[in-house]
Amino acid sequence: GISVGTITVFTHFFYIGVQVLITRVLDIKDAAIQLAIAFLFGFFIDASLFLVQLVLPAPTNLAIQWLYLIISLFLIAMGLTGYTNVNFTLMPYDELTNVISKHFHMTYGHARIVGDVSNVLLALAIGFIFLGSLGSIGIGTVVAAVSVGCILNWLMKLIKKYNLPLI
Repeated sequence: GISVGTITVFTHFFYIGVQVLITRVLDIKDAAIQLAIAFLFGFFIDASLFLVQLVLPAPTNLAIQWLYLIISLFLIAMGLTGYTNVNFTLMPYDELTNVISKHFHMTYGHARIVGDVSNVLLALAIGFIFLGSLGSIGIGTVVAAVSVGCILNWLMKLIKKYNLPLI
């Protein structure tokens, strides 16, 4: 089948399209850089999934699944906090979140929640239409869709309150 990394790369084309719809601007150079980063990210997703399966024990019970989820939520939010606050070109989804944040005057974390929940709803619709099921969307997916943005907001408040360096 098609790998998770490959699907991720394809979805980034869609995210650039949504950016253009919101901003009404297409910067070819910026889009090309975003896509180049997305291709690298897709590769690293597949490589990471392979390595994680070799190193970490399979989550055989609910407690381990929740532990993995909670650790992942914080790692994702911490990575995003550093990565989105430096002057690097963002991947298409992260730039779309940035566009939503600026265009609709909300924090990056709230824009992340809007984007993540929208993605889950879109995936649910596609799953029902083409598979007749939820696919691999479970409670962890829904928790992640809401939690990453909340954790991002919390981390950004801590960074501002204590004047912490981002990197």
